[in-house]
Amino acid sequence: MLNQLAIGSALIVITVLVHATCIELILRVMLAIKKEIYVRWRVVTFALLILAIFAAHMIEIWVWAVFFFFIEEISTFEAALYFSTSSFTTVGFGDVTLTEEWRLLSSLEATNGMILFGWSTAFIFAVIRGIYDHHYRGVEAYSSS
Repeated sequence: MLNQLAIGSALIVITVLVHATCIELILRVMLAIKKEIYVRWRVVTFALLILAIFAAHMIEIWVWAVFFFFIEEISTFEAALYFSTSSFTTVGFGDVTLTEEWRLLSSLEATNGMILFGWSTAFIFAVIRGIYDHHYRGVEAYSSS
């Protein structure tokens, strides 16, 4: 059990670092662009934001899948990716399962996914809120002139 907790914790640290790096990259790109551009192109900005967050989650899911495949717990990479995706999204159908030696990792991956999805939701909300706040400040300034 301690082995699973140690390995699961290491995988969680890796995925948190991936997530933090992706969010930092998104913020740097947004800061490099004039606010007026992404406020004007809100729909495109939102779509790109969601796709970037989705890509971050896919990388994180792949980290877990590669581990499961590497330790030969799941026989094909497709099955490892399927298992990892269902565990990370906390759906966990159960048609692909881990042996008793590794089954605690599926719960740790589900917890990891839940935390990172929450972080993503908060981040997306903050970005969208900032864009709309900026947009409506501009509308108010224009309408009061």
